[in-house]
This record gives sequence, C-alpha cells and structure tokens, in this order.
Amino acid sequence: MEHYKVTLSEQERAELQAIAGKGTHAASKVINALILLNCDQAGGRAERSRTCDIAAMLCVSERKVDRIKKKFVLEGLELTLNRQSAKCEYDLKIDGRLEAQLLALSCSAPPEGQARWSLRLLVNRLVELELIDTVSHETVRRTLKKNELKPWRKVGWVIAPQANAQFVAAMEQVLVPIDAKHPVVCMDETPRQLIRETREPVPAEPGRPERHNYEYERCGVCNVFMASEPVAGRRLSKVTERRTKLDWAEFVQDIAANYPDAERITLVMDNLNTHTPGSLYEAFTPEEAKALWDRFEFVYTPKHGSWLNMAEIEINVMVAQCLSRRIDSIETVRSEVAAWQVRRDHLQAKVNWQFTTKDARVKLKRLYPTTSS
Repeated sequence: MEHYKVTLSEQERAELQAIAGKGTHAASKVINALILLNCDQAGGRAERSRTCDIAAMLCVSERKVDRIKKKFVLEGLELTLNRQSAKCEYDLKIDGRLEAQLLALSCSAPPEGQARWSLRLLVNRLVELELIDTVSHETVRRTLKKNELKPWRKVGWVIAPQANAQFVAAMEQVLVPIDAKHPVVCMDETPRQLIRETREPVPAEPGRPERHNYEYERCGVCNVFMASEPVAGRRLSKVTERRTKLDWAEFVQDIAANYPDAERITLVMDNLNTHTPGSLYEAFTPEEAKALWDRFEFVYTPKHGSWLNMAEIEINVMVAQCLSRRIDSIETVRSEVAAWQVRRDHLQAKVNWQFTTKDARVKLKRLYPTTSS
C-alpha cells in the first residue's frame, strides 16, 4: 500500500507534459516531471506502473521516486520540480560583535599551561566569558578562516632592528657590485652527525616508499665548511673532523688560493669565537698569517643580519640535496659533498641576489640613523 499518492489536475498534467516535451529545462526538472506523470493516479497508470517499473524506465532509484511523490504531496508541484526548496533560516551564532571578540581573543596570549590557542580552547573560553551559551568548534573555525587567522600556527622570522649604524655599515659592505678584483665571499659551517643503520632499509616498491628502521647507531660527528660567492655561482666546501681555530684558518687559506687574482676578498661570516685574525697567527707563522690577513676584509654579520650571509642558503641546499640521509663515515661525507659541489658548479647555480645598496637606502630607510644637517 502506497503512503503517498500522486493525483494531478488537468492544469498540472499539462504543465508537466510541456516540461517533459521540451528540451529547454534542466535534466533534474525533466526527470521529476516524468516521475510525477507516471505516478499520476488520475491518469489510470497506478496499477500498470509500479514504483520499481518507473524507476527502471527512467534509470533512477526507487527511493528517488518515493521521495518525489512525498515531496509533491507535502510541498506541492512548484517545490517538487525545482532542485532547491525553501531555504531554512538559522539563527546566527556569531554576529559582528562576537566575531570581533573572538578575533581579539585569538590574537591574545593563550591560557597558562597552553602553548597556543586551539579551536576547542577558544570555544571553551567564549563560554567561560559568558559571551555565548554554546557554539561548535566548526563555527569558530569558519569565522577564523574568513578572517585569514590561524592562532595555532607560528613561523620564524627575522624581526628587523631599529635604526642601527652597525647593522647598516655591515649591510652596505656586503651589497657591492660584482668585481673580480674584490669578490664578496660568504662563509659558514655546519656540524653533521655520522649515523649508521642498525638494520638494512627496505627498498621502495610500487605503491610503497623506502622504509628505514627508527633505530640507528651514532658514529661521531664532522663539520662542513662552505664558502659561496652568490652572484658568480661559485662555491668551495671542505669536510673536517672538527671546527677548531686551526680548521677555520686552513679553510681561509683554501679560499685565498681559490681567488689567486683577487686583490682583496670581502669575507662575510658570523661572529664565532674561531673567526678571528688571531686564529691565523695560531695556525701559521707570523709572516704567513699577516700575508693571508692582508688579502681579506672580514665582515661579521650583525644581529638580525644573518640574511646577509648567503652561505647559509648554500648549506641548506647541500643538506637537502646531499646530506639528508644516514651516513656513517666522514670519508663518505667528503666524497658525497665533493660530488654535489661539482654538479652544482657545473649547473652554475646562483643565488637570486638582486638587492643593492641603492635599494637598501630606499626600502630599509627606517634602519638608517638620522643625521643632523
């Protein structure tokens, strides 16, 4: 026995036949019209056409046929033919005032014992402050997304200092035009752990990545020096067992040998306790140390000025492309770094360094100290 029976009037039947007979209507509207026409009790088709037969004939499910019949009986022809019914009205959970309070709360310090705000913490706080009785975390998420706010995220960034003469002096000493006689070379170093696999890794297969055991054996450490002339696309690397004053002095000597025609080399580096002219005198004779020191002009990156040292970018590229795996011997590190350097030099890879002194004096004007005329 059918719970909902479709009985069309002459006007309704004519309207449905017009919709089904013309190809200017949406497919869903035509299907709904055909269902109603085939279910019409007044047309005498109820006994001949059961729901399953109508569904098979129109290539739709029986549930859709029953749903259209029910909708016609309860809501009428107009709402049955159209895909969208009357819009439901919902109470607005977060109005403009509550939205402003939520954004202010999201930008404030999190509760004690919590590192950052989460959606559920925000929901609980809104209820505790009696700003709202109940609200879902999904409603809060949509509000934050609309305002492009994610309080649970934090990124590292270099916060520029206020007007600082030392910072400006070091910056303008680095931002100089290309000059083969006076090259600007950036130098940095990074320690690396030597790690051995305790079990053989499982090779990759189609649909399955390579797998490594979480256990490993530590075999010591090594140090990788990196010198980079970013604009020219040249670099020099060296792997040592330690990073003592002697190791640094010998690497400086290697840099000087790599630029035999340079009159003076500007060497940009961080202010590590080994990066001093005194290290040269501890490694070489006074005559050799003085001759080597005269070939260089040391520039130490000031606080908040690590971006002036482009060797950090080269080291990050080297680690990502070459050393982001477990290597258990310093000899292997040396051979791998040397192969990486040869390939990188062959590609003439450069740092896209387009910032000049002229640009700095305009874009970073606030960093320059004011002088009285």
